[in-house]
Amino acid sequence: MTDRIVVLGAGYAGLGAAKRAARRLRGAAARVTLVNAADRFVERIRLHQLAAGQRLPDLPLAGLLDGTGVELVVARVTGFDPGSRTVRLDAPPYELSYDVLVYALGSAAELDSVPGVRERAYTLATADEAVRLGTRLAGTGEVTVIGGGLTGIEAATEFAFTRPGLRVSLLSAGLIGEGLSARARRHLHQAFRRMGIAVRERTPVAELGPNGLLLADGDELPAETVVWAAGFRVPGLAAEAGLATDRHGRMLVDRSLRSVSHPEVFGIGDAARPLDRGGRATRMACQTGLPMGICAGDAVADLLSGRAPRRARFRYVWQNVSLGRHDGVTQFTRPDDSPLDAVLTGRTSAAFKESIARGTVWAMRHPGPYRP
Repeated sequence: MTDRIVVLGAGYAGLGAAKRAARRLRGAAARVTLVNAADRFVERIRLHQLAAGQRLPDLPLAGLLDGTGVELVVARVTGFDPGSRTVRLDAPPYELSYDVLVYALGSAAELDSVPGVRERAYTLATADEAVRLGTRLAGTGEVTVIGGGLTGIEAATEFAFTRPGLRVSLLSAGLIGEGLSARARRHLHQAFRRMGIAVRERTPVAELGPNGLLLADGDELPAETVVWAAGFRVPGLAAEAGLATDRHGRMLVDRSLRSVSHPEVFGIGDAARPLDRGGRATRMACQTGLPMGICAGDAVADLLSGRAPRRARFRYVWQNVSLGRHDGVTQFTRPDDSPLDAVLTGRTSAAFKESIARGTVWAMRHPGPYRP
């Protein structure tokens, strides 16, 4: 009898899980199927570059899976049924059966937290969204980026770097780079000033109107092009299927990344909520997703080989923030992700992040063993 492993989503977590499970189970009676809505791997950490008009490497999933034995199905997941252990798709074969499911459907931009965002804002959660934004930027003289996290910071600085004549504004409901050290935030603001980026912190947006922004304090700001980078949401499929989730819809998983309500389902990446050593939810990031995928691939292989799945352990080392192509901030952290005072800045940081990004693609081609 052949064990059927189905992996939903081919981002950093899902692709790593599929390839690692297939490698570990090579020679066993097992079949790994990877389902993804597109036939390309998307370097999500580079989408701000794509929107700025830069050409990114073309990474067909078929090429990344060549020789692994993983079957690729290009289709959108419309639902799954844990009772019958089936996944529903919007394209052939329309339905897949599984013995073990790996849920790695990632996250999308949060469009409904503020009125008008869905209708009027541009986002950066997918390649299609980045291309659409890039087309808009080519014909506008002004852009307002909303969101003081890494996505907003990198988008605003990349746009200013690529198009020096573009008027760029960056708004945040709190501090920009709030999880970084004071030293790192000082460098951010130096870069903003050098690039001519207008910055407003502690400025919540209440609504996006046809002519601009309505702020929570009642002020209005004109805005020609708005990029929304103020939050992400996960698909509702896990909650709809009856799996245990948190209030945001992230699948609740145990220390082996198995659903706490359905142990034949593993949850990884942005759409799952594992806990770190301190009992905190892990950060949505490639830095978390890729190790989770490798760990899940090993855990699936352990489970089907009759061994207890190993526990996942998460520890952080740094956060990399690009500020255009020739500047950046690398914030070194404690294992719990809290910032140290140690940072790299400037070209050294930019080169370091580029090496990490390229190394991540290499890891997608050669997913090695999980090492906590």
